[in-house]
Amino acid sequence: MAKQTFEKAMKKLELIVQQLESGDQPLEEAVKKFEEGIKLSKFCSEKLDETEKRITIVLKDQTGNLFEKPFVSENESEDG
Repeated sequence: MAKQTFEKAMKKLELIVQQLESGDQPLEEAVKKFEEGIKLSKFCSEKLDETEKRITIVLKDQTGNLFEKPFVSENESEDG
């Protein structure tokens, strides 16, 4: 199976939403699609959380000048 990416998951989630909104599936199929959509939604949410933690944090020093500091999570070492 190919590695899941955020973009692929979002496209699949959008397709599932369209299919569910059409109302053309039998109930059992709609429930399966809904369950798959929930899993994709959770995956996307986790990827967004990971990405947000990697974004550079812009801070102000005591004189009001802006400087950038990379976010280092608890799981990352200071050495890289």
